[in-house]
Amino acid sequence: MIKINRRKTDKVKSAIASLQRAKEQNGSYNTPEVNSALWEIFHGKCYICENKQATSYQIEHLQSHQGNIDLKYDWNNLFLSCTHCNNTKLNKYEPILDCTKDNVDELIAFRKRGYFGTDEELEFEVLDLTQPILNTKRLLEEVYYGSTPQKKMEAKILRKVLRKELSKFKEYVREYLEADGEDKEDLKYLVKQQIADASPFAAFKRWLIRDNREYLRELADFL
Repeated sequence: MIKINRRKTDKVKSAIASLQRAKEQNGSYNTPEVNSALWEIFHGKCYICENKQATSYQIEHLQSHQGNIDLKYDWNNLFLSCTHCNNTKLNKYEPILDCTKDNVDELIAFRKRGYFGTDEELEFEVLDLTQPILNTKRLLEEVYYGSTPQKKMEAKILRKVLRKELSKFKEYVREYLEADGEDKEDLKYLVKQQIADASPFAAFKRWLIRDNREYLRELADFL
């Protein structure tokens, strides 16, 4: 979960217009324009878990509207979420951090400890004790570990995808540290892309660099 810039693109303008029409007609906020704009703004990944390989996405209300018409059709209250995260969050954790306003990965440390499956553990360390941060930590823990038999199976698949992505990222960093000349510049660009907003699981990748600043000072400047 990282901060995402809610840019005012042409697709977003079309989405806002479609929401206004839907509000006037008491119609569905789930319009083609809204879906297209959310996909663009959130780089095709779930705003909570940052998985880009999810097979099912939904429009998620950051703040539950529960009959509040303004919240129901408010563009700034709509987020792109995978089905797993949306069905995990529901309205159990309000308020959570707003990733279009808050630098989430500067308020929570995202870490994966251990190797080879059985020793692995995901850690979400809060760096401030406000209620939205604490609620976000609890949500992330349930997203990545599950609370029901079905959700635990989904969380296991999610952790597997995360493990593969982090392994690939670590290999890029190793190659960067060992390279020189043009190869090093090419790998620097590749590493920068891996921690950019559009990259899956960027929060975990950024914290791999933060936790190894002593060896990765140059890469830490990209954060």
